[in-house]
Amino acid sequence: MDSKTTARALRPGHVAAVAVGNALEFYDFLTYGFFAPQIGRAFFPSHDPATSLLTALATFGVGFLMRPVGAAVIGVVADKAGRKPAMLLSFMLMGATMLGMALIPSYASIGPLAGVLAVACRMIQGFAVGGQVGPATTYLVEAAPPNRRGFFVSLQFVSQHIAIITSGVVGFTLAHSLSEAALSSWGWRAAFLVGLIIVPFGLFLRRGLEESLPETPRAAAPARSAAQSAGFGFAALLGLLLLAGGTTVNYLGNYTTTYATQTLHLSSVVGFTSTIMVGIGGLTGSALGGWLGDRTSRRPWIVWPFAVQAVIMIPMFMAVVSTRSPAILWLVTAVFSFVNGLSSTNTLVFITERMPSAIRGRSTGLIYAISISVFGGSTQFIVAWLTGILHSPLAPAWYATGITALSLAASLFLPKKSRPSLSDAVV
Repeated sequence: MDSKTTARALRPGHVAAVAVGNALEFYDFLTYGFFAPQIGRAFFPSHDPATSLLTALATFGVGFLMRPVGAAVIGVVADKAGRKPAMLLSFMLMGATMLGMALIPSYASIGPLAGVLAVACRMIQGFAVGGQVGPATTYLVEAAPPNRRGFFVSLQFVSQHIAIITSGVVGFTLAHSLSEAALSSWGWRAAFLVGLIIVPFGLFLRRGLEESLPETPRAAAPARSAAQSAGFGFAALLGLLLLAGGTTVNYLGNYTTTYATQTLHLSSVVGFTSTIMVGIGGLTGSALGGWLGDRTSRRPWIVWPFAVQAVIMIPMFMAVVSTRSPAILWLVTAVFSFVNGLSSTNTLVFITERMPSAIRGRSTGLIYAISISVFGGSTQFIVAWLTGILHSPLAPAWYATGITALSLAASLFLPKKSRPSLSDAVV
């Protein structure tokens, strides 16, 4: 390892402190998505409900545009000042913007300023989220024993899927306990406030972290050869293409609540339950994928999951569409989330291991943020648009299969040799 933090220092509390950021990120993401209609009416009222909804979704999309900016800026903090202060900064900003969304007065109270404040909150939220993945993943990879990096990084994804399950339960409970008037007035705000419960605990845990930043970046970074620079660049390109398929399938899974109710015309109970199944499948797949990657090689646990998804995606969607069976929908969402989880952990470890320590925080964060912004942030809009213009409920499967095939092709270029040490990481 190229870090002063030893394997013994990576205690359960440290892992929890790192993973809590991912949990808060996905809880916020899904809560906004679930209650986009109510948020639209609160901040962007219109005589046309569709206009309010689209404006709310566009405001949500602004956050994705800010992720690469956050990855670059907060990533510099991680590489210069330390992983710990970068993680504290991103987490505080995430918590502050969630509180802001819950407390911003409605359009009826303060007029257009309500929308302006909502957009500002989403921009800061995207900035903070973009800046938390790089430092958090880098910390885990640097502090973990080399043969357990996959396991520890998988806990980030486990926390993410726990948040998905929690948001599904909260959304289901509020939607079926409150009237539409109460949900539009204050119910959606309560969902954001529920997520804030974790913020003080997260800050307390992150304050106790031991730094993993190597000493090398503080001094003059060693010069890299042209071959090394080319290797880092190739690893970054592979990472972008691999994350494209993973994030598309992930965000398609998070779209299943809307897909179930709006496209398949199933009940909201079925929709929220499918979100819970996405969380369960992803949780188990991510943990198992990290464990398997540590004990064998990361390459097969990236290649084969993409191959499986490319083959079964369309047939399984056809089964859902033809039967409109809730049980089949739940099975399909759980299977895809599970298979996707197998590759996600190993992809992120592969990227982080191969970045130079002097820029590891910002480079890992930028690769992740760019892929999420381009592919993840656009997935729900694209599949909804394709479904509308093609008049086919299979449109999401065709789109996801195409992106997955791209990632499968990229995965064939993964190196077959064993994982490198962090100090000489090259492809």
